[in-house]
Amino acid sequence: MTKPALTLYLAAPRGFCAGVDRAIKIVEMALEKWGAPVFVRHEIVHNRFVVDGLRDKGAVFVEELDECPTDRPVIFSAHGVPKAVPAEAERREMVFVDATCPLVSKVHIEAERHAEEGLQIVMIGHAGHPETIGTMGQLSDGDVLLVETVADVATLDVRDPERLAYVTQTTLSIDDTAGVVAALQARFPAIIGPHKEDICYATTNRQEAVKAMAPMVDAILVIGAPNSSNSRRLVEVGARAGCDYSQLVQRAGDIDWRALEGITTLGITAGASAPEVLVREVIDAFSERYEVSVEQVETAIERVEFKVPRVLREAAK
Repeated sequence: MTKPALTLYLAAPRGFCAGVDRAIKIVEMALEKWGAPVFVRHEIVHNRFVVDGLRDKGAVFVEELDECPTDRPVIFSAHGVPKAVPAEAERREMVFVDATCPLVSKVHIEAERHAEEGLQIVMIGHAGHPETIGTMGQLSDGDVLLVETVADVATLDVRDPERLAYVTQTTLSIDDTAGVVAALQARFPAIIGPHKEDICYATTNRQEAVKAMAPMVDAILVIGAPNSSNSRRLVEVGARAGCDYSQLVQRAGDIDWRALEGITTLGITAGASAPEVLVREVIDAFSERYEVSVEQVETAIERVEFKVPRVLREAAK
């Protein structure tokens, strides 16, 4: 039987960002330096394939610091942690390595600087997300107010409308965030924003590639985890940019083939914590069913790299 033709459009950039790459490398280098087990507080990045691979090498994933023995190293995830966590690790005299993405750390520093100047912080982010918890946890209770939507801005109860600043989670939808920022500025004209956009370069670049690809395809598959904020935002961006079928899949086994019947063009991208091996797995799955031709939709070239902490660089010499 002749396979139907299918043009696959691959978004570029896609997949791992520099912060995720660094975080994974930190766990691998810690295992090399100290041997197994090395404990990791929270999933190092939001991808089951990555986490399972590191677990196989000897990483033990826990949710709280009190689940870690004091005689083994612990790593804090790329999403960042409240200030109380490293303080408690120091109190318990633990060896710890902070894998917080440097772009998340930048937001932490911004929030602290504004607080030192007597400003109350408004954080645009998703309630319960580890990055939001980590950023809000840099300051005392009440110093940071969380908003998710334009509607939240209308009910915000602030100490002083003239003494406000805002920061954002790094993995949000650019368009959604712009709406919330506009609402904040309309209600609180004196509010101070970041010197440079908090939404990270990788989130922005991946969303722009999906926007470029969406009008060209019958369907979009975003490879990523359900708990990955940046992956879920890519699904939303694809739908808003004109693609009627935009779906999240963790890997090839999750593809809903019935929903894709009759397509002739398909866009594929991957969230910032999804490895390229899963993209290849999905392409191979389509190649079994279709006569596939692959084209790339490139909207940016990324050359960003972040160094691992000095304690691990010294071990590598």
